[in-house]
Amino acid sequence: MGTYRNPILPGCHPDPSICRVGDAYYLVTSTFEYLPGLPIHRSTNLVDWQLIGHAIHRPEQLEGDCGLDFAPIPSSKGLYAPTIRHHAGRFYVVCTHVAGAGHPLARSGHFVVTADDPAGPWSEPVWFDGMPGIDPSLTFDGDRLWLCATAPAAGDAWTGANAVWLAELDPETFAPLGERTAIWTGALDGAGWAEAPHILPHPDGGWLLVAAEGGTDRDHSVCVAYADQITGPYRGDPGNPRLTHRHLGARAPIANVGHADLVEAPDGRTWAVALATRTDAGTDALTARQTVLVPVEWQAGRPVFAPGSGRVEAVVEAEGVADQQPWPDLVRDDFDAPALDLAWNGVRRLPSAFADAGARPGFVRLTATSDEPSQVGATSFLARRLPDSRVDVRTVVELSAGEGALRAGLLLRTSELGFVELSVDRAGRVRAVLEDSGRTIELGSTTLPAGAPVALAMRVEGFCVELIAAGFVVATADVRGVLTTGRTSWFVGTWVGPFAVGEGVADVDVVELRTRA
Repeated sequence: MGTYRNPILPGCHPDPSICRVGDAYYLVTSTFEYLPGLPIHRSTNLVDWQLIGHAIHRPEQLEGDCGLDFAPIPSSKGLYAPTIRHHAGRFYVVCTHVAGAGHPLARSGHFVVTADDPAGPWSEPVWFDGMPGIDPSLTFDGDRLWLCATAPAAGDAWTGANAVWLAELDPETFAPLGERTAIWTGALDGAGWAEAPHILPHPDGGWLLVAAEGGTDRDHSVCVAYADQITGPYRGDPGNPRLTHRHLGARAPIANVGHADLVEAPDGRTWAVALATRTDAGTDALTARQTVLVPVEWQAGRPVFAPGSGRVEAVVEAEGVADQQPWPDLVRDDFDAPALDLAWNGVRRLPSAFADAGARPGFVRLTATSDEPSQVGATSFLARRLPDSRVDVRTVVELSAGEGALRAGLLLRTSELGFVELSVDRAGRVRAVLEDSGRTIELGSTTLPAGAPVALAMRVEGFCVELIAAGFVVATADVRGVLTTGRTSWFVGTWVGPFAVGEGVADVDVVELRTRA
């Protein structure tokens, strides 16, 4: 009997998928516009996880006719809902790249990357042309390979009417073998967005379809269906949805539960990873959609999620897991290593494109660009997931000498439409700014001696953010409804870290994230 807490990963990790190889589990989650993309975590006990790499991590995967073009990708587009599977010694991650409306130059669609080692390197993308929709998943049935995903259903039954479809692929070339077939339109008439499908072997024989329904907000849910043959017909469980918090209302401390994948442990127990969001007085926390772990029991051939309660609990005591180790309350990077830590991300660019850990010992050097954080561009933003709702963030930045405009500092970002900036320029002017859906709000400013290193900090307390320069509180920002998710197509939580805009470079001495109880 062990005790663990949900979520099982700190920060925004939506749309989890899981597989097991021997005694090790591998987990992948969505990253949307952030690179490297699709983090791969490893665990031997389901509750303690280590980041070992990313499925999208090399410039070659982003270039050429088959590359993933991120340049025009706005926030909450990009890499949607991956699935990780293992077969015959090889790992597979299948995902959807979504360019978004108005961005015809970026390629959209499903693709697969493969690797012999889940830590990488991963292959260049192979695209599934002519396959619509989102949320792809692979199923291996002996020597046969199947791809399923979800797309708008034929006709106009109701808003958000989706169909899960299935197609057989050549296991070597991934070319489709025959036509794709619709196999499921959801458990309930009128319930929108049947999505996140996974087809898994049923422990009693036949097949189990696990899918989400209701959209990835308060009506989110997990539904299941059964079939004797992988091609169907699929029969919905009469008790659907099998897991949801929709009935708990808007103020439930854990909400938006859905998008599940199942895995069998070596002891025969079944577990589900799923998506859920912590809330504060009915508003999504800044960490947004996260990964939770739920025990599953089989009763009369039906999966029972969280038996005995039917809910995702913040603290779970269960057989089959060890006591979870506490997360460190301090994450500090002094940039003494020759390469950046795996947890660092860039927006639409790999960190290696603008962040150099070897240019100056004990620093990371950010090469600035002219693109503002409010633009869909190539801002030099070295970002980490905000790990919790109560975090102190600290950095020290030093700007290069020069004549052109240059500023650098800390960015607390959910989108190019929602962020908080605390920065200093070459003249020593410190400014605090809130970006709210196209409105740039000056929160406060001060002036410090020009040319000297500047200590900048943000104190995040729920939705209140204190902005501090050289120990002086420059401003306070209320970010409820500005950085928070829950709006249409706002799928990504909050990242934080140093950034630089203008002409020249900024050297960052340290970044520290301290989580408060």
